[in-house]
Amino acid sequence: MKYKKEQEFEEIIKQYKRTIYTVCYMFSNDNEEINDIFQEILIRLWIGYDRFKNHSSVNTWIYRIALNTAINYDKRRKREQHNIPLNTDIDPYNLQDNSLEQIQQLYAIINQLDVIDRGIVLLWLEGISYDEIASIIGITVANVGIKLHRIKEKLIQKAKYNNK
Repeated sequence: MKYKKEQEFEEIIKQYKRTIYTVCYMFSNDNEEINDIFQEILIRLWIGYDRFKNHSSVNTWIYRIALNTAINYDKRRKREQHNIPLNTDIDPYNLQDNSLEQIQQLYAIINQLDVIDRGIVLLWLEGISYDEIASIIGITVANVGIKLHRIKEKLIQKAKYNNK
């Protein structure tokens, strides 16, 4: 016999299954990934069901959780696929033409960033600690990490675009 909570949750999922799948299809075309995202959303909804206090509509609550879960899934997938190491074994005093060209390309891409992002990535490339970068820029250490992650993603995308 199912408990009342389980029955209520099951009814909500039946009613909003289409909404959840719509979010899943926005983030993938692969059936296996869609099913993975759907299952992850269901888990997040079940975990958060006790905390749902009807402060918003059920539809809003489901969309919020579904979108956040799908976005996080997409970010994880992209991190796993695009982990491109940057070669830091370059001696600037003994450069071959190929190495110099790579450095020039890197700096050309960095120069496309906005001023703050450019400053953060350059401090990072100089080996400055997150604490010091935070102090210099005037943001929290956690925000430095987040910004660096986003900057790296931007650089990867710009490098891909420039190589086409």
